[in-house]
Amino acid sequence: MEKLALLALTPPGWGGVLLEGALATLAISAGAYAAGFGIGLAGALGKLSGQRPLVAALDVYTTAVRAIPELILIVGLYYAGTDSLNRLLAMFGLEPVEVNGFLAAVLVLGIVQGAYMTEVLRGAILAIPVGQIEAAKAMGMPPLLRLRRVVFPALMPNALPGLANLWLNVTKDSALIAVVGYQELALATRIAAGNTKQYFLFFLAASFIYLAITLMSNQVFRLMDRRYRRGLPQSA
Repeated sequence: MEKLALLALTPPGWGGVLLEGALATLAISAGAYAAGFGIGLAGALGKLSGQRPLVAALDVYTTAVRAIPELILIVGLYYAGTDSLNRLLAMFGLEPVEVNGFLAAVLVLGIVQGAYMTEVLRGAILAIPVGQIEAAKAMGMPPLLRLRRVVFPALMPNALPGLANLWLNVTKDSALIAVVGYQELALATRIAAGNTKQYFLFFLAASFIYLAITLMSNQVFRLMDRRYRRGLPQSA
């Protein structure tokens, strides 16, 4: 019972620290996922545009990000990005800045997510029957309206399984942000375990929190899948 008391939400328990870490994990993951979705949608449309220089640049981006281990990318983008920004500011005689840890985490993970989402969304767009897009063009829909009214609703049923996997990946990848010093669930767990020496207890508690996030996320994506598949023929 004494050990379980260490999970209390108020001191001397560390449950509140774990809860704050879990909320930080969700905030980082949601921000990075949204940024990655925006990058991925733009990247998918760019790859399908047929413009060779743009396609070549996007190929380099998606290949490099998927080939390099994510930990190396996160550390490299964080420190190299901060150094490049401060060098640029120095050229204009401005003082160096300290990059906000949360924004840096969201941006770095968003860039990583964007590479994977580019391919997921590109495949989903290619799976849309070409007649639907041609019909929208024949009706005179401008590109943005066509994207909102035809392409996006049609790609989502095909993209949701991949998007669900990417969401679960980013919730786990957020633990890598601890290497740049931002406290999310993984770092909060290490701090609590290090201070109490109850490593098994706190890492087991963190595992259950990650499992709870996964189970709730699965339910959300099931509801989204049901919504986007309304009116579509169901497989046997």
